[in-house]
Amino acid sequence: MKTALIHDNYGINEQGHFTVCGYDTVELAKEYGTPLYLLDEDKVRAMSRLYTFNAKKYYRKARILFASKALSFKGIYKIADEEGLCCDTVSSGEIFTALSAGFPPEKIYFHGNNKTPEDIDYAARSNIGCFIADNLTELDIIDETAARYGKKANVVIRITPGIDPHTNVKVVTGSVDSKFGNAIETGQALEIVEYALKKKNINLKGYHCHVGSQIFDPQPFFDAADIMFEFIADAKARTGYEAEVLNLGGGFGVRYIPEQKNLDVEFMLSEIAGRVRENCEKYGIAEPEINFEPGRSIVAAAGVTLYTVGNVKTITGYKSYISIDGGMADNPRYALYQAPHYPIVANKADTDMDFVADIAGRCCESGDLIEEQVNVQKAEPGDILAVCVTGAYNYSMASNYNRLPRPALVMLSKSGKRIGIKRETLEDLIRNDI
Repeated sequence: MKTALIHDNYGINEQGHFTVCGYDTVELAKEYGTPLYLLDEDKVRAMSRLYTFNAKKYYRKARILFASKALSFKGIYKIADEEGLCCDTVSSGEIFTALSAGFPPEKIYFHGNNKTPEDIDYAARSNIGCFIADNLTELDIIDETAARYGKKANVVIRITPGIDPHTNVKVVTGSVDSKFGNAIETGQALEIVEYALKKKNINLKGYHCHVGSQIFDPQPFFDAADIMFEFIADAKARTGYEAEVLNLGGGFGVRYIPEQKNLDVEFMLSEIAGRVRENCEKYGIAEPEINFEPGRSIVAAAGVTLYTVGNVKTITGYKSYISIDGGMADNPRYALYQAPHYPIVANKADTDMDFVADIAGRCCESGDLIEEQVNVQKAEPGDILAVCVTGAYNYSMASNYNRLPRPALVMLSKSGKRIGIKRETLEDLIRNDI
């Protein structure tokens, strides 16, 4: 089995080494050390432009919000702003990071199912563009906070459409019993709309829904659009209010392993646009501004994580392990929900992947694995292992478990390379200890 170059920014050079954005990953590991996050800035920009170009092409009015929970650091917000994206945030920390990078506050949308009063106060003081309100209690706090600052807060209400997108149960967010939003089926969605319309310091802009992640087929978005437009029409008939904005969420899929396909962004957005227009005509609704929230699909393939192999252990008659100098502390996705990964021995990328092994992390935890029973090149101590498609939910979910410092992140582009996030030191680990 030969190495599959599953994204167009990956390659193999004349030395047989794996490359990202044209850079030799073996040389990068020597220069910056491991574990090491790489982020291909050119790929991030290319994916951002795919979304913004097709949103403008197929919709009367649309906005692309980068879902910054996928990857949040100052550098990513600078790129998002330069590429014309808004951003979706889920904490005061993400808002602070965006603002620290100079991101315009009016382009920030604030999500979350349990924003604290302090979160809402910080967002209001920061003049963010819009709150995505999850529940009645939150509406009360937003209303009271806006009144205190003498302003009206823009609000979009999160609605639960009751859809199963047939992805991993741990990333389904649109089912009736989800912790997020207000279910149409139970009548609570209409109740919160009526409640919001009575608030003096809330400017209701529209509705939001999100059904899940790793979606490659437009059908779940069709289902969401059908249900949401029926709700828009019903709410209009009952309250007289017609939504100006419909946020259909994110969840666009990414190719993590060769067996998966690459997402066709233009196909997805054009097909969804057709369904939007059909529903507008069916219900006599003016076409609202459509929002999407891609995160993973913008940054995932731009990322690769490099590790140094420590040992290769074969348990005779059972299995083999390739142990690396990172693991669940810098990439918890396999431990959390068995997310698939594609590892390559970077300095042997031109050789056959004919060795079957579990990729084991260094944490003192049996579940610290990056992938199980995967075909990879035969590794030896000191080899560099590259794990592909780690730009999303790796750095943003990293921890200091086992008191391990978080890795550095190096940004790559055709114009050069630079540190985007410094490697944590041992001193950083005790910085807040007393």
